[in-house]
Amino acid sequence: MDTIASLFSFITTPVSWVIVQFHSLYGAIFGPDTGWAWGLSIVSLVILIRICLIPLFVKQIKATRNMQAIQPKMKAIQERYKNDKQRQSEEMMKLYKETGTNPLSSCLPILAQSPFFFALYHVLSNIANNKPIGVIDQSLLDSARQAHIFGAPLAAKFTDSAEKVEALGASLTDVRIVTAVMIVLMSLSQFYTQRQLMQKNVDLTVKTPFMQQQKMLMYIFPLIFAGMGINFPVGVLVYWLTTNVWTMGQQMYVINQNPTPGSKAQDQYLQRLLKHVASHGNVKGRRRKNVVAAIVAKGPDRNDNERKFVSALAKQGLAAQADGTVSKSTVATADADSASSSAARRQQPKRQSKSQRQTPKTSPKK
Repeated sequence: MDTIASLFSFITTPVSWVIVQFHSLYGAIFGPDTGWAWGLSIVSLVILIRICLIPLFVKQIKATRNMQAIQPKMKAIQERYKNDKQRQSEEMMKLYKETGTNPLSSCLPILAQSPFFFALYHVLSNIANNKPIGVIDQSLLDSARQAHIFGAPLAAKFTDSAEKVEALGASLTDVRIVTAVMIVLMSLSQFYTQRQLMQKNVDLTVKTPFMQQQKMLMYIFPLIFAGMGINFPVGVLVYWLTTNVWTMGQQMYVINQNPTPGSKAQDQYLQRLLKHVASHGNVKGRRRKNVVAAIVAKGPDRNDNERKFVSALAKQGLAAQADGTVSKSTVATADADSASSSAARRQQPKRQSKSQRQTPKTSPKK
């Protein structure tokens, strides 16, 4: 890990400078040598980085959805050219180009965070070894070494020896309890984020190997990070836990406001949109209008959730318009009534019991 961290040493100075700037702010409030001042500096570093990465996150969402959408076509290409790997690769690249899909885009946020993550690890390792780094001079180094988060030094690790922990002014028991709790929280947040994605924001009408792969990763990734976490300093665990919580919250917002077509989340969103229309009598807000306009533009290519939404509007005597608004429509009402009548006619008559069938019908007395 030290070798990897040293590869990103070019960014340790900017990272240490940002931490010191936040530390000067929080140190004035909580005290310069407190765990709050140094811990919140790391949390603020994460928030700053994630705000800068929002454009890449948007690209990641689009790339993931495009990959989900073209999975059936990819599978067809693999089956058609299973004996010709070169032609298979050519057709795959052609499909990516036609659909504007870049498989690597889904990895951009993680790749962009990697230099900051390892730079922070490098900074904290130097603090543990009492070595100045970047803009962190000896006075700041002494302050950081005194900082404890729930009794665990900022630079301590689960695997550290009792002597090394004591040199940082803490007990091995405190360090292992704090790091173990943080590792568990880090793994659980990773698992919940992936589980939320699989249960709510995946098109359930398309069963592909991609979905099985995602389910497998949902269990593997938390275990990998749990294994790696025992070698992370407390400060790095704070960084990773914060970025996991940010990712979880960011994903919850995206799932609720911009769900994947055909997913359970889209059905829930359209149900909320129906309540909004019933309450206001029309569609309010540009984003909601864009959703309705996109459904109208799809025409017969709508998925089940979207067809159900249009049908529910029709039952209310409303019809979605191309500009994203809704208007009164007698045709829509007639279509809804017709659909209801057809459904009623399709219902089977109530089945009689055996005793009812055997009982002879008596004619009324005259």
